[in-house]
Amino acid sequence: MSDVFPSEESSGQTSSPEADQQLQIEPARPPRVIAVANQKGGVGKTTTAINLGTALAAIGDEVLVIDLDPQGNASTGLGIDRRSRRHSTYDVLIGEATLRDSIVETAVPRLHIAPSTLDLSGLELELGQERDRAFRLRNALAPLNVASTGAKNFSYVLVDCPPSLNLLTVNAMAAAHAILVPLQCEFFALEGLSQLLKTVDQVRETLNPGLAIHGVVLTMYDARNNLCGQVVADVRQFMGPKVYETIIPRNVRVSEAPSYGKPVLVYDLKCSGSEAYLRLATEVIQREKELCAG
Repeated sequence: MSDVFPSEESSGQTSSPEADQQLQIEPARPPRVIAVANQKGGVGKTTTAINLGTALAAIGDEVLVIDLDPQGNASTGLGIDRRSRRHSTYDVLIGEATLRDSIVETAVPRLHIAPSTLDLSGLELELGQERDRAFRLRNALAPLNVASTGAKNFSYVLVDCPPSLNLLTVNAMAAAHAILVPLQCEFFALEGLSQLLKTVDQVRETLNPGLAIHGVVLTMYDARNNLCGQVVADVRQFMGPKVYETIIPRNVRVSEAPSYGKPVLVYDLKCSGSEAYLRLATEVIQREKELCAG
């Protein structure tokens, strides 16, 4: 075996504790960035970002939620008081703070958030003439896992987008590896989806060639409503395998949880909504393996 694994004496080299440590430290991988987007309001974007993030953290990943909605519902839903938002995503995007500066720990282990404030609503006017206006988030994310020793390295970044196709959503799409689309089981679901897909194509052509559709998650499903079943069938026919198998049911506990500043998985782990988001997290991880392998 000595010819396969030469000893220090035969190789003429000695090792030091410092050298051994350098060999063991691998460079941090950049996080996978998933934008949770749909220009329609009330479809479950924020609920999905919060609870998917919680489920991924529960599985063992370090997760960062970036709140890009001026309403700040993701921040509130994770129990972050407005007075404790010392730096917000607004400060990050205008260049007055780093993304690391804005990150706040939540009550959920391994889940962090970069909170938002109402200042975000004026960002488009402030950055309207800046050449890099569409890449502010991407630039802020670039050094995220290349921080000083002891800082958290994130596996996933989930970006909660506002309910419009504005500069904030474009920033999220320009920075993301993939888009996750929550889609409410309602009559006009496909109409809104078509508009979003056109925007994704435009961003892919002009700003982010690698942008992919991670998947469509059907939300607020009510088995008692025949229309919901028809919408599910139509969306699956239109989008095929891009639609996740998991469907998020309409659930009172999911609706109640944000008012307590908690994800539903913390508020009531055993309810149908929590179980659905855990299944969704498993699907997301599986698709991530497929996307990265491809």
